[in-house]
Amino acid sequence: MLLSVVLGIWGLIGFKVVNTINPPRQEAETKLAQAVFSPKEIKQRDTFSISANYRDPFLGTMPKINKPKKQRKITPEKKEMPEKNIVYSGFVTENASGNKIFFITIDGQQEMMTKNGIFKEVKLLSGDPEKVKVKYNGKIKNIPLIQ
Repeated sequence: MLLSVVLGIWGLIGFKVVNTINPPRQEAETKLAQAVFSPKEIKQRDTFSISANYRDPFLGTMPKINKPKKQRKITPEKKEMPEKNIVYSGFVTENASGNKIFFITIDGQQEMMTKNGIFKEVKLLSGDPEKVKVKYNGKIKNIPLIQ
Protein backbone atom coordinates (compact mmCIF):
# COMPACT_ATOMS: atom_id res chain seq x y z
CA MET A 1 0.00 0.00 0.00
CA LEU A 2 2.84 2.35 0.80
CA LEU A 3 4.38 1.58 -2.54
CA SER A 4 1.21 2.56 -4.39
CA VAL A 5 1.04 5.92 -2.57
CA VAL A 6 4.70 6.73 -3.36
CA LEU A 7 4.24 5.79 -7.05
CA GLY A 8 1.09 7.97 -7.25
CA ILE A 9 2.88 10.99 -5.79
CA TRP A 10 5.88 10.58 -8.14
CA GLY A 11 3.51 10.19 -11.05
CA LEU A 12 1.74 13.43 -10.27
CA ILE A 13 5.07 15.26 -9.97
CA GLY A 14 6.25 13.84 -13.30
CA PHE A 15 2.98 14.74 -15.02
CA LYS A 16 3.25 18.35 -13.79
CA VAL A 17 6.86 18.63 -15.00
CA VAL A 18 6.00 17.28 -18.47
CA ASN A 19 3.00 19.63 -18.81
CA THR A 20 5.07 22.69 -17.92
CA ILE A 21 7.86 21.81 -20.34
CA ASN A 22 5.65 20.82 -23.23
CA PRO A 23 2.26 22.62 -22.91
CA PRO A 24 -0.66 21.63 -25.16
CA ARG A 25 -1.08 23.85 -28.22
CA GLN A 26 -4.03 26.14 -28.44
CA GLU A 27 -5.08 27.80 -31.59
CA ALA A 28 -4.67 31.49 -31.25
CA GLU A 29 -7.67 33.46 -32.22
CA THR A 30 -6.71 36.45 -34.28
CA LYS A 31 -8.82 39.45 -33.57
CA LEU A 32 -8.14 42.83 -34.95
CA ALA A 33 -8.47 45.27 -32.15
CA GLN A 34 -9.46 48.73 -33.11
CA ALA A 35 -7.41 51.29 -31.27
CA VAL A 36 -9.59 53.98 -29.76
CA PHE A 37 -7.63 56.90 -28.31
CA SER A 38 -9.26 58.91 -25.62
CA PRO A 39 -6.93 61.39 -23.87
CA LYS A 40 -7.22 61.78 -20.15
CA GLU A 41 -8.22 65.10 -18.69
CA ILE A 42 -5.31 67.05 -17.31
CA LYS A 43 -6.00 68.41 -13.87
CA GLN A 44 -4.24 71.44 -12.49
CA ARG A 45 -1.97 70.56 -9.64
CA ASP A 46 -2.14 72.39 -6.38
CA THR A 47 1.05 74.35 -5.94
CA PHE A 48 2.53 75.57 -2.72
CA SER A 49 5.66 77.24 -1.54
CA ILE A 50 7.59 76.94 1.65
CA SER A 51 8.34 80.23 3.32
CA ALA A 52 11.16 80.02 5.81
CA ASN A 53 10.58 83.31 7.58
CA TYR A 54 11.16 82.13 11.08
CA ARG A 55 13.90 82.96 13.54
CA ASP A 56 17.22 81.15 13.10
CA PRO A 57 17.54 78.89 16.19
CA PHE A 58 21.36 79.06 16.23
CA LEU A 59 22.01 82.74 15.48
CA GLY A 60 18.77 84.18 16.82
CA THR A 61 18.31 86.39 13.75
CA MET A 62 15.49 86.82 11.31
CA PRO A 63 16.13 86.33 7.57
CA LYS A 64 16.54 89.44 5.44
CA ILE A 65 13.58 90.31 3.27
CA ASN A 66 14.50 91.19 -0.31
CA LYS A 67 12.50 94.23 -1.31
CA PRO A 68 12.06 94.95 -4.99
CA LYS A 69 14.34 97.72 -6.14
CA LYS A 70 12.68 100.93 -7.17
CA GLN A 71 13.64 102.32 -10.50
CA ARG A 72 14.93 105.83 -10.40
CA LYS A 73 13.27 108.34 -12.60
CA ILE A 74 15.65 110.03 -14.94
CA THR A 75 15.16 113.75 -14.70
CA PRO A 76 16.46 115.95 -17.46
CA GLU A 77 19.27 118.20 -16.37
CA LYS A 78 18.23 121.80 -15.99
CA LYS A 79 20.26 124.29 -17.89
CA GLU A 80 21.46 126.81 -15.41
CA MET A 81 20.94 130.37 -16.37
CA PRO A 82 24.09 132.48 -16.21
CA GLU A 83 24.13 134.44 -13.00
CA LYS A 84 23.42 138.14 -13.34
CA ASN A 85 25.81 140.67 -11.89
CA ILE A 86 23.71 142.57 -9.33
CA VAL A 87 25.24 145.47 -7.34
CA TYR A 88 23.50 147.61 -4.67
CA SER A 89 24.72 151.24 -4.84
CA GLY A 90 22.47 153.03 -2.33
CA PHE A 91 19.00 154.44 -1.77
CA VAL A 92 17.08 157.71 -1.66
CA THR A 93 13.92 158.51 0.33
CA GLU A 94 11.22 160.70 -1.23
CA ASN A 95 10.07 163.46 1.11
CA ALA A 96 6.42 163.62 0.03
CA SER A 97 5.42 159.93 -0.02
CA GLY A 98 8.14 158.35 2.13
CA ASN A 99 8.90 155.70 -0.53
CA LYS A 100 12.45 154.44 -0.75
CA ILE A 101 14.11 154.29 -4.16
CA PHE A 102 17.06 151.88 -4.43
CA PHE A 103 19.88 152.21 -6.96
CA ILE A 104 20.62 148.72 -8.28
CA THR A 105 23.00 147.92 -11.14
CA ILE A 106 22.07 144.77 -13.09
CA ASP A 107 24.60 143.58 -15.70
CA GLY A 108 26.14 147.06 -15.96
CA GLN A 109 22.81 148.88 -16.33
CA GLN A 110 21.76 151.07 -13.39
CA GLU A 111 18.07 151.17 -12.45
CA MET A 112 16.07 152.97 -9.80
CA MET A 113 13.71 150.43 -8.21
CA THR A 114 11.06 150.57 -5.54
CA LYS A 115 9.82 147.69 -3.38
CA ASN A 116 8.26 144.87 -5.54
CA GLY A 117 9.71 146.46 -8.69
CA ILE A 118 10.93 144.17 -11.49
CA PHE A 119 13.77 144.86 -13.94
CA LYS A 120 15.39 142.20 -16.21
CA GLU A 121 13.67 139.37 -14.31
CA VAL A 122 15.06 140.62 -10.98
CA LYS A 123 12.45 141.52 -8.36
CA LEU A 124 13.29 143.75 -5.39
CA LEU A 125 11.66 142.25 -2.29
CA SER A 126 12.91 144.54 0.47
CA GLY A 127 15.79 146.76 1.40
CA ASP A 128 17.48 148.87 4.08
CA PRO A 129 20.56 151.16 4.15
CA GLU A 130 22.96 148.15 4.46
CA LYS A 131 21.52 145.52 2.09
CA VAL A 132 18.69 144.66 -0.33
CA LYS A 133 16.85 141.37 -0.83
CA VAL A 134 16.22 140.39 -4.48
CA LYS A 135 14.61 137.37 -6.14
CA TYR A 136 16.11 136.00 -9.35
CA ASN A 137 15.46 132.54 -10.97
CA GLY A 138 13.38 131.52 -7.95
CA LYS A 139 16.28 132.16 -5.58
CA ILE A 140 16.35 134.90 -2.95
CA LYS A 141 19.68 136.68 -2.52
CA ASN A 142 20.88 139.34 -0.11
CA ILE A 143 23.07 141.94 -1.82
CA PRO A 144 25.21 144.16 0.52
CA LEU A 145 25.84 147.89 -0.08
CA ILE A 146 29.00 148.53 -2.10
CA GLN A 147 30.72 151.92 -1.70
